[in-house]
Amino acid sequence: MGRGDLTNAEWDRLESLLPRGGARGGRWSDHRRVINGVLYRVRTGVQWRDLPERFGPWETVYKRHRRWSSDGTWQMLLSKVQAAEDAAGRIDWEVSVDSTAVRAHQHAAGARRRRPSRFLKGGSPADEPGRSGVSETGRPAGGGGQVGECLGRSRGGFTTKIHLAADGRCRPLAVLLTPGHYGDGPQMQSVLEQVSVPRKGVGRPRSRPDHVLADKAYTSRENRRYLRRRGISHTIPERLDQRRHRRKRGSQGGRPTGFDRERYKKRNTVERAINRLKGFRAVATRYEKRAYTYLGTVTIAALIIWLRT
Repeated sequence: MGRGDLTNAEWDRLESLLPRGGARGGRWSDHRRVINGVLYRVRTGVQWRDLPERFGPWETVYKRHRRWSSDGTWQMLLSKVQAAEDAAGRIDWEVSVDSTAVRAHQHAAGARRRRPSRFLKGGSPADEPGRSGVSETGRPAGGGGQVGECLGRSRGGFTTKIHLAADGRCRPLAVLLTPGHYGDGPQMQSVLEQVSVPRKGVGRPRSRPDHVLADKAYTSRENRRYLRRRGISHTIPERLDQRRHRRKRGSQGGRPTGFDRERYKKRNTVERAINRLKGFRAVATRYEKRAYTYLGTVTIAALIIWLRT
């Protein structure tokens, strides 16, 4: 077992969740070896062709990662692990929200604008359909130009922005990608809508945090109304210009927003979750042309964080 590979305990947690080979396709290559190959690439950021031979043909590893990013298998594994943690009472539902900009490598540019009329699971007619056991939905929607692939120009240059919600133990609960020039505040509702932890038994997935922490970028009235509408208490500081405007309007400006300074200190959990994600070099720098493939890379990094925390 190489450094960074799945341990026996981690493999035992994942093995029963992995998809079985379909009747119409050949056998899967060994799941554990292929997943370790994907982990090696996500951890080191090497080119797919430079994967060590112990992981088998690089095309197999690459196509498996692309296929599972497309059909939602990585997200399914992450949801199953989160459900087990929630059933054991090991999720701190005091959730923090923030974002981070990721520099896109020059190889991330140049995705084709034209979308084929019909996609198979791996996005290529050469891939064998129906092998992962998940619905045959084809390549996810989106694509076409920089914005369609979540690429944009910001102060950091050619970037993608990762918006995430993290639990109180510094683990990503939900991840959302946007182009690098998109603002943080307008994405808060979309990020929180992505939080969905299935129940072990019957019942709807849990999607409502006990409390939400966020910085001044999320202090808009629309965000506060959204949180109140869902019955979520929150700690978000008010910007100085908003405070001055409210005071200028007098009684029509409304009551001051509540702010717990001591509780706000716990918002560092999302910063630490970002640091953990960026410990994976293929997350810290985006190399993928397609947004759904890069989202799969971020998702498997989040999955490993959950398994090892």
